[in-house]
Amino acid sequence: MTYWRELPSLVVAREGDSVTKSPLAGRFQEAIDEAAMRLGETGSDAYLEGWTRGEWTPAEGSGAEVCDRVVSELEAQWSEDRVTAYLDALGPAQDAGAAS
Repeated sequence: MTYWRELPSLVVAREGDSVTKSPLAGRFQEAIDEAAMRLGETGSDAYLEGWTRGEWTPAEGSGAEVCDRVVSELEAQWSEDRVTAYLDALGPAQDAGAAS
């Protein structure tokens, strides 16, 4: 999986030489962008540093089946309320133009 900080963004499954990628719903990218604004990490370097990949985990099924299953699980685990609480914990958006 690919994350921006703790927020999931993309599920990748590998089956032999074949790779299947499934992005999560658009609300996750919106939350990632909102989190970056709240943290003042809107510059390309700061934003890019937030991206990480999780460890590969063996799973049963085809690449598409695994992606579908994991995407469904993540979307259920990260309800609208959980995403909102995560964003609220980050505080208000930082003014990228403010002097430090």
